[in-house]
Amino acid sequence: MTEMTKNEAYLAMFAFLEHWYSMTQSDDVGALLGGMSLLPDGKTYDPAILQDWVDAVEKVKSGEVDARQVLRK
Repeated sequence: MTEMTKNEAYLAMFAFLEHWYSMTQSDDVGALLGGMSLLPDGKTYDPAILQDWVDAVEKVKSGEVDARQVLRK
């Protein structure tokens, strides 16, 4: 896999969620996609969504995110 630009990574996340929505018809996922949708000027419909995504990217880049499942007794 090659590295992505921030824009490509955002669109990849959008495509993943769009696919998930097509399978589940989840109202929550649909609402999230609505806020994530891009306006003609390239900004998100919900400006807070973009900042939340940028914050998540920074957490990943700083090593704060570990998605490995840990089974506890």
